[in-house]
Amino acid sequence: MQPLKQQLKPYAALVLAMVIAAPQTVMAETDMQQQEKVLRAREMNAQQQAGHADHKAPTDASQEFRGVFYGYLPCDDCNGIKTTLSLKQKNNYLLVTQPARESSREYYEKGKYHWDEENKVVVLTPRKGGTAVRKYQIDNDSTLIQLNGDGSAISDGAESRYTLRRSDTYKSREVHIH
Repeated sequence: MQPLKQQLKPYAALVLAMVIAAPQTVMAETDMQQQEKVLRAREMNAQQQAGHADHKAPTDASQEFRGVFYGYLPCDDCNGIKTTLSLKQKNNYLLVTQPARESSREYYEKGKYHWDEENKVVVLTPRKGGTAVRKYQIDNDSTLIQLNGDGSAISDGAESRYTLRRSDTYKSREVHIH
């Protein structure tokens, strides 16, 4: 074993000398260089996506009007009906109502909604077991006004009481009953 060690000694010294003297070919990137690479990649990605707008399929107007609408609607035998209407994807809706009276429970209605572009009306059609079709006039992009069953405006002198406001454009979900 000893003679082998003595034979390898000059080679070990040579290998060690090569490792020490060899130029460092691998260098770590600085944080600044990495950030520049990321920024260039983002810019290239943004440029590639910018040209794809021409290829998008036209969107359905009803899909642009999605959102959650809140309000209190009038009630004959209570102080009002707290109403939340959620217009979801694929023309699904969820309507939650709760009469404003002591220990009242919430009522849920699910179904499909249809967008009547010509009349600017959202028509809610409940799933089985639901009540009659409901209609809401689109006043602007943040307000729905409840209509009669035949689609005519409610004319009891207080039309503003039949309004639901979009949650992301209204400052607070609380609506006071007057």
